[in-house]
Amino acid sequence: MRGAATELHGRRVTLRPLRVDDYDAWRSVRQRSADWLLKWEPRLPPGQPDPTRSAAAFGARCSARQREWQLGSGYGFGIFVGGRFAGEINLSGLQRGPFQNAYVGYWIGDEFAGNSYVPEALVVLIRFAFEELGLHRIQVAIIPRNRNSRRVVEKLALREEGVAQRYLEINGVWEDHVRYAITSEEWDDRREQLLKEWVE
Repeated sequence: MRGAATELHGRRVTLRPLRVDDYDAWRSVRQRSADWLLKWEPRLPPGQPDPTRSAAAFGARCSARQREWQLGSGYGFGIFVGGRFAGEINLSGLQRGPFQNAYVGYWIGDEFAGNSYVPEALVVLIRFAFEELGLHRIQVAIIPRNRNSRRVVEKLALREEGVAQRYLEINGVWEDHVRYAITSEEWDDRREQLLKEWVE
């Protein structure tokens, strides 16, 4: 959706697509938080350069996200707090037709954790998904033992839909994931409360 806003605002967070000139800040947060993050993420495919070690790889990553945006297949955002890069939140795998669905993934550097920035960013992203993109449903899948990520969706009381067994390959292992979702009807019912609590 070419007309979609590229900068979104919450109470304390700003979401915008990452640019090549964000590399130093992104790399710094990723490197400082490696032990905190990598155990919950897929491994890099063999032969693919590590963006934390290559500005060119980071630039290619930004370009790929920009193409997804132009095609309407994904919308990636950096999370910024007081102008400082803190993490990322992404809508990916967007499908139209009868599904009108996308998947949400997020991470935040450990120095920013514990301040409820991610729940706030997620509410901002949910509003974008339903009110600007016209989606019907968004889903979040989380490894059951990842208590920090689960706290994000629990704070927002997103609906739990059960466990998908061996759902994604994470750090070399096919991991079960708890699936959470919210539909546009639920957003309509809860919009005022969620925005008042987290955004306005």
